[in-house]
Formats: sequence, structure tokens, C-alpha cells
Amino acid sequence: MEYSVTNMFAQKMTENVYVKVFAQGEEMEQRELPPVVSVLLASYNHEKYVEAAVRSVLSQKGVAFELIVLDDGSKDKSPEILEKLAEEFKFRYIHRENKGVIATLNEMLELARGKYFCTFSSDDIMPPDRLKKQSDYLLSHPNAVACFGQVKPMSEAGMVSENLDPAFLKSVPEISFDEFFLGLKPLHGCAEMFVTDVVRRLGGYDSRFFFEDYPLYLKVLYECGPQPVLPDVVCCHYREHGDNMHANHNRMYAEFLHIIELYKDHRLYPQAVRNWKANWFSSLAYSQKGEALKRLPQLASFSSAFLKRLPKLFIPRFLLKR
Repeated sequence: MEYSVTNMFAQKMTENVYVKVFAQGEEMEQRELPPVVSVLLASYNHEKYVEAAVRSVLSQKGVAFELIVLDDGSKDKSPEILEKLAEEFKFRYIHRENKGVIATLNEMLELARGKYFCTFSSDDIMPPDRLKKQSDYLLSHPNAVACFGQVKPMSEAGMVSENLDPAFLKSVPEISFDEFFLGLKPLHGCAEMFVTDVVRRLGGYDSRFFFEDYPLYLKVLYECGPQPVLPDVVCCHYREHGDNMHANHNRMYAEFLHIIELYKDHRLYPQAVRNWKANWFSSLAYSQKGEALKRLPQLASFSSAFLKRLPKLFIPRFLLKR
């Protein structure tokens, strides 16, 4: 009996090894096919997270894809980690001096061979089947030039929320230029997939701004019309930590106002300015009440968007919802 159990265990172990080898071979073959999707991963000083981010991309199945990683002059151990991963998995890896995220993304966009592409951050995690689900959608909806999905917040330690971030569900089933311009519906920067040639034709990422996603999304929606937002495709586990750009409200919202100036002749521009100033005030009133009070003359208006947010200044943070 003991001999039989031992044999069964050995057989099971052998089967598992074969299954593992077959799966790895299938994934490698999948990545060696002409890519349907290019994943552009910009790396910068994320030594604690970058390996997990890369492995989450390489675990995608069901669609031929390529991974392009460009390290933008990291000062930590990210380049060493990425070099070892590139040797192991044979993805395209570039390391060079720091040029900034916009130059990095445009450089990778030029290298992309996929019909579609998406960007991904070096501190986030890509959920299984994300690439297949979005590329399948675009293949079956040839009139769309982009599709967007959902995100789940993730703690710095890697604990993923069970719930989708409710902010981005507001944009289902589609988002228009007017809605995005006015700040009525948001899109997450790690939840997009684009038709590569369309973004190239539109000039790629705008080097006049430090935000990579908002100017491009505005341009795509303005030039190509409303685009779909999928309610059931989780594109990213978004890691929340102190280095995230959204923590710097003043820099972020000042840049939004700078970006929308590109459309100052649009009929909705005055309303967009009021709305984005109200959003700026709202963020400060939640997390930095002293700064909100200081900027009140700059951000105040008689618009409903501002007036409904004004009470937040006087309500304790623990009673407020984001």
C-alpha cells in the first residue's frame, strides 16, 4: 500500500511538472507570435514593486502580446532587477538616463508592434486575462479606437480591495469628450487600451505636460468621439502609496487647468474651468483644510459645482467620504 501511494505521488508530481512545463512553453510561444497587444511599462525607482508588476504582465494568457520595459534612469536597484527578468523571459528591456515619463512612453510607442497597446505602471499589478478581454472587445468592435476598464485599489503592502473603485464605474458604458472635459466622468491611467496607429496619428503623448494620460484621452475623445468603458474588466490593481501623483493636489489640478486651455475656444471651456477648480477645492477640503482655506479666493465661484462642495471645508475629515 505504501509503495502504491508513493508511486501515485511520484506520478502526480511528474504530471504537475509536465503541466507546468507545457504552460510555460505555451506562454513563451504566445509571446513569440506577432503581438496583438504591446504593453508599455515605464519603470522609475520602484525596486520594491517592479518585479511583481512585470511578472503580472507576463502571466497574461489568451492573446499574443509583447512587453516593452524602459527604465527611465532609476537610481535604485530597478535596473538590476529588470535586467535579470529580461534575461529570464526575453522581453525587450531598455535602460537609459532620465528623460521623464512622456519621452519614455513616446519612445516605447515607436517600438510597439501590436495592433493595440496599453501602458502599465511599475508599481501596480495586472489582473489575469486583462489583455485578452480588452483586445477581444476591440477586435469585435472595430469602430472603437480605445476601450477603458475598471481598477481595484491595492495597499502599499499588496492587499487588494474586494471592490472596484466606484469613481470609474461612473463612466460606464461610454465616455464622451464633453463629460471628460467637464470632469464629470473619470478614466484611470492604467485601464486603457488603444489602437496603436490612431494614437501615433494623433501625435502620441504631449510633451508640454507632465501628465501623460489626461491630454491624450482628451484628444482621442475630441478627435474620435465617445469611447466604451467596460464595467466588468478589471485592468489594474492600483497600488496606493505616498509617491502617487494624486497626493499632490495643487500640482495635479493646476496642470488640469493648463491642459484644458488647449480647448479654450470650446463652448464648454468656462464651465470646465469652474468644475475643475471646484474639484481642486474639494480635494483640498478633504485632506488639507488649511490649504483649501488659503486657496479659497482662487478657486471659489458661484457655480453649483463649487457651492455644493463648500461645506466640506467645515466638516471633520472622518465624517467625509472621498
